[in-house]
Amino acid sequence: MIQGYFGDEGQLFFEIELITNDRLNLPVEIMLDTGFTGFMAINKQDLDALDWQFVREQELITAQGEKIFDLYLGKVILDGEEYEIPVFAGNKITEILLGSEWLRFLPLVVNFQAGILTLG
Repeated sequence: MIQGYFGDEGQLFFEIELITNDRLNLPVEIMLDTGFTGFMAINKQDLDALDWQFVREQELITAQGEKIFDLYLGKVILDGEEYEIPVFAGNKITEILLGSEWLRFLPLVVNFQAGILTLG
């Protein structure tokens, strides 16, 4: 189980590790976006240091309509487990996003009043 924290506007933040192609672990802050149905989305510029494998371009429905994203195969550590996941990359992504696909097998506990935010 990983502990998260609440942002100033009620955002849900967690820290995970991105694993580079050279097996270097990079801790990063990510925002949980339940409106995003994939595993993770990241800005294309952030991919340079990761050197993840490009898979293909893929269309994705966003709040702004249908958009084309680059799809990569990425590796992350979340809740002490290493996962190989599909990662969407785009130019206008301002935060690294954790999507709702994780909620299919990792329980999310949110209690704003008690200040509790956990995933896993």
